[in-house]
Amino acid sequence: MVRTFIFSLIAIVVALLYIWTFYDIKLVYDNFENWFFRVAILMVAFFTFIVIFRYISFIFFSIMKMTQKTVAFTAANINFRPKVTIIVPAYNEEVTIASSIKSLVNQTYKNLEIIIMDDGSSDNTYEIARKFEGNFKGKDIKVLTKKNGGKSRALNFALERSSGDFIMCVDADSKLEPDAVALMVRYFQDPEIAAVAGSVYVSNQVNLITKLQALEYIEGLNMVRNGQAFLKLVNIIPGPIGMFRKSDILEVGGYSHDTFAEDADLTLKLIEKNRKIDFEPEAVAYTEAPDELLELLKQRYRWTRGILQAIRKHSHNLWNWKNFNFSFMLWYMLFEAIFWPFMDLFATTLLIYISFSQGVNTLLIYWWLLFTIVDVSGALYCILITNEKKSLAFYAIFYRLYFISVVNISKIFSTIEEWFQLDMSWGKLKRKGGI
Repeated sequence: MVRTFIFSLIAIVVALLYIWTFYDIKLVYDNFENWFFRVAILMVAFFTFIVIFRYISFIFFSIMKMTQKTVAFTAANINFRPKVTIIVPAYNEEVTIASSIKSLVNQTYKNLEIIIMDDGSSDNTYEIARKFEGNFKGKDIKVLTKKNGGKSRALNFALERSSGDFIMCVDADSKLEPDAVALMVRYFQDPEIAAVAGSVYVSNQVNLITKLQALEYIEGLNMVRNGQAFLKLVNIIPGPIGMFRKSDILEVGGYSHDTFAEDADLTLKLIEKNRKIDFEPEAVAYTEAPDELLELLKQRYRWTRGILQAIRKHSHNLWNWKNFNFSFMLWYMLFEAIFWPFMDLFATTLLIYISFSQGVNTLLIYWWLLFTIVDVSGALYCILITNEKKSLAFYAIFYRLYFISVVNISKIFSTIEEWFQLDMSWGKLKRKGGI
């Protein structure tokens, strides 16, 4: 009831603000005789509507998903206890690997195998992990190593040596809540579920950049996945926490090596096979986010190019409406990765020009206010249904002014470089032990 009330309030406020903003847009449109500016203004109005509609839809589907989950698990089979293998791919993670392993051995789920997969680290990652090898706190821990070949190859190497029917992949810079495995494994009682994503939270909220990422994770990632899960169409299982049915991974050929977003590529391959992808919001992983602007841009550059590479691989399905779910998901990902960043920059530039050339400053103010209120409302909604700090809502003001613009510019450069197929490297982030 409380969630429904909050959603209704957000929807009403946003609708009124959009009408107000659209009225100003119409006045500006009538003042221009140049067809280019008229088309541009219509594009901005349409873009604004699409973004607002997307946002409201995800909040609505998120509420519906939470209701759906409550109903689904009232009669959960408590005797469903299959073996789960947790795989932790690690390359030069000596700062975080011990904390990550400790969170795994503290899992409440008992039928568990843990594989630490060292990918030819040049630091002490392998030596630190070996200290936990064997039967540690009742958990079977194996530590494997191989020549460096990339995350996807490391995951496949460990997958071949796993004994569990279900595979949970956890990044080496992540720390899980004790009940994460137990919460996620329940979903696989449904034979059509191929994978389940968990919630990711930022552990090192130490400055403006990390606090804005903390807000982004609960609002732009976790809430979106919760909304997608209502349709069983989560488009990316995140690296820090995701569980898969092993037979489904093997059926699609495991992790591929031709993208920098192996998690997105694997998820798309499962959706292509009409498999269901779900989300458990209470299965939580804490991860160390970049605390410097350059490191953040490096991360987002890799994410964007990797996602575009994954879309390119499956682009022959963009018009395959027989597999509607898959085709729709590809177009949605293209919107997020390309259309949104370019249109956001274009709209901001156009509105600044109109404000100074036409003296219609209120248009820019209303447009910014519209998105800021959406961000603040969404932040408050997400904070109220999670355990995040309530003070994060304050940072929603800077979210639109600063963070989104910086990330979108990074996405634009990434898109251009991917278009021209320029070489890129993984871009390993500096770990500071913030988990």
